Amino acid sequence: DLHSLSIRVVHTDLDRRGGFECSDPVLNAIQRNAEWSTLTNYHGIPTDCPHREKNGWTGDAQLSAEQVLLNFAPMTAYIKWMQDFVDIQRPSGQLPGIIPTGGWGFNWGSGPAWDSAIVLIPWYIYVYCGDTGILERMYEPIRKYVDYMTSMSSGHIVDFGLGDWCPPEAKKVGNCPTVVTDTAYYYTDARILSRIGEILGKSEEAARYRELATNIRNAFRERFLARENGQLTGMTAGNSQTALSCALFQGMAEPEEAEVLAGFLVQEVERCGYHIDSGILGAKYVMHALTEAGRTDLAYRNAVNPEYPGWGNWIARGATTLWEDWEGRSSLNHHMFSDISAWFYKALAGIRPDPDHPGFRHFFVCPGPVEGLTWVKAWHHCGYGRIDCSWQIVDGEFKLTLKVPVGCIATLQLPQGCCGDVEISLPDGSMEVRPADETLLQPAGGKAGQGYMAGPGEWMIRCEIIDASHKDE
Repeated sequence: DLHSLSIRVVHTDLDRRGGFECSDPVLNAIQRNAEWSTLTNYHGIPTDCPHREKNGWTGDAQLSAEQVLLNFAPMTAYIKWMQDFVDIQRPSGQLPGIIPTGGWGFNWGSGPAWDSAIVLIPWYIYVYCGDTGILERMYEPIRKYVDYMTSMSSGHIVDFGLGDWCPPEAKKVGNCPTVVTDTAYYYTDARILSRIGEILGKSEEAARYRELATNIRNAFRERFLARENGQLTGMTAGNSQTALSCALFQGMAEPEEAEVLAGFLVQEVERCGYHIDSGILGAKYVMHALTEAGRTDLAYRNAVNPEYPGWGNWIARGATTLWEDWEGRSSLNHHMFSDISAWFYKALAGIRPDPDHPGFRHFFVCPGPVEGLTWVKAWHHCGYGRIDCSWQIVDGEFKLTLKVPVGCIATLQLPQGCCGDVEISLPDGSMEVRPADETLLQPAGGKAGQGYMAGPGEWMIRCEIIDASHKDE
């Protein structure tokens, strides 16, 4: 007879590096599930699931890497895994979809959206931690992979491997063609490689890959941005959430074009009943693209919607980890939909790194209050110390507390709904009063602007706020 049972959780020892909580229990549950799926899937490598395949699927890992770097300290584990990429990469630059591998995955299960882990994870380590060493070690393998994509391209367009994996079975619009997401990653990888070349002093190679990135972007725009009588009408591949948000998230549209595409994306989200209508690629793109377009309110509704498909539906069905698909018919512990946790930090708490000043030496604080949330708290321990950002809305007053560690500077931008006089309590105890004008507010498009420069110490901001959420008209 069984009289006692002991259970021990085993995973790579990733130190806690951040935390997020808010007034919405659904978001808190999603955050806990993202953390739990991350930890239970890290066993020397980031596995896809701890009970079935247990493979290091590269696409899953590149999609979740930003939230992992915000919540935990995976740097040394990632660096070790990047060496596995170096060891398995073929002389042509080709990579398999799972790493390490016994030989499987080179000709199925890979492709730019998966293989770009070799580019994106070192880049994220640099952006979030300020480590140039990983860029130095990975520069040649990254260059080899970008050159491999070039060898697979035709007219700067690439089309091979996997695309927007695990979209809803009851999808409202046809799946985004793989050629769209592939070519966008090709552009992103070439652009990042150029940036890395500049950082490492490889000016000639940086210029060459910058030109390549420009050519890829031009080819993408020519083939995939649909026009009629000179007017942008969306995407030639169809106005799916993934296709539209891919062009926005990956920087394929000019500012005036981005406004038009964002409008189509908003229409799609509303037409789908405020549901995500994407697989794992679009699930990342859509949330951030909506926020950059100034529609964090719609992204929030996507997140908490209790009906299928979506993260909120998983919570309503009792999920304690993130699932592999929206239906819940496969693995019930996958981390590939977990970038929503990074969205919590960036869009709701508003803590955003600055790639031009990596490791949070300079960062942006762009809090995103939406109807349905009354308070948000987040913290992240960067290399300089702990960043704390919290806000609450009480009786029409917006109150924000920000702690900036020594050695860092934050650019603070208040939500669009803030108005009247802004009271700013400085770290030295003095008070400053400023009008809530364009110098303090987030631009309507959601992108970083001038803002208020906050140095080390604790800052407290108070002002009146009106409802900044977009209502159905």
